[in-house]
Amino acid sequence: MDKSVKLSAGLSRRLVSACLALSVFLGSGMTVEARNTSSYLELATGITNIISPISPLGMDSEAPEVKAAENAEKSSASSSASSQEEEKESPKIVMANVSKVMNVREEPSEDAVKVGVLYKDCGGKLLDRQDGWSKIQSGELIGWAKDEYLLFDEDAEALAEELGKQIVTSQSSALNVRAEASADAEILGVLTEKTFVDMIEDLGNGWIAIDYNDETGYVQSEYVTTDFKIDQGETVAAIKLREEAEKKAALTRNRGAVSADADEVKLLAALIQCEAGNQPYEGRVAVGAVVLNRVKSGAYPNSIYGVIYASGQFTPALNGTVAKVYNSGRISDTNIQAAQAAIGGETTVGGALHFRRVNGREGIIIGAHVFW
Repeated sequence: MDKSVKLSAGLSRRLVSACLALSVFLGSGMTVEARNTSSYLELATGITNIISPISPLGMDSEAPEVKAAENAEKSSASSSASSQEEEKESPKIVMANVSKVMNVREEPSEDAVKVGVLYKDCGGKLLDRQDGWSKIQSGELIGWAKDEYLLFDEDAEALAEELGKQIVTSQSSALNVRAEASADAEILGVLTEKTFVDMIEDLGNGWIAIDYNDETGYVQSEYVTTDFKIDQGETVAAIKLREEAEKKAALTRNRGAVSADADEVKLLAALIQCEAGNQPYEGRVAVGAVVLNRVKSGAYPNSIYGVIYASGQFTPALNGTVAKVYNSGRISDTNIQAAQAAIGGETTVGGALHFRRVNGREGIIIGAHVFW
């Protein structure tokens, strides 16, 4: 076989490889998970593959004969045109460039129906562009977003690399996590099938380093799959389902123990700091308990916020002091602990609904306050 035939064969192998890689990428879907503390857009390849699906992330997979074919291509006008067309059709990544959230619409117009939102640090695939708008896919969300709120090309790739995670998913029913990259090493634990963890490094010798309960563990690469993940957007339908679930949870807050989110804990702690910041811990829990007793009583608003800001009740809330403390972020750990205890049902004053500074009134006296 002469030299020209060898080059032709190498070129054919490269084009077939590129087409296969591209078809695999475009054929791969995006797995959707409900957005909560962490929801992800799953991509079957690394960021480099998103931009150029031929080579794996951080690796040069071209064999010497392929490189020779590539050199031959550079001297061929038709091959160059084909290469440019291939590059043009390669999927690209986009990232949100907003401080909080941006709207995604059904058509490239501000008057079009809103189909979802893309949050800060979320990303997806670029499907189309026209007139200052981009059609994107981020999980189940597909729609148009304004270019001015997006990052493209190198900027999008850099942000995705910074924010994304390489995830390792066990494909074994019981995959041992070792203390070292050796089948004889100590077993730190076991990953069940479909359990995923953060990847630290692919060692390239059949072992992958992972983050296992804040320790570095090692698993055999033949029993896992790896995916690159970035946060995804949320469809209008998903938002409605989440909001309905939140409303349902709110309706059950007065049935037994009180459920509270982080903002309510912080608000109650701010009130405790204003009303009893110089009192013993028992007195701080007592102030929190009064608020929670009111929430449960039925005679007051049925939320922590409603009770604290009820007309004529807590002076620090009404004069703006509580808000200042809340916004300052300077709330002591002791007051946060007291708030959490009260929300959890603890009380040092039984079912007391009132308190004030000691003034001769009968009741439970703790420090400078009397509770009744």
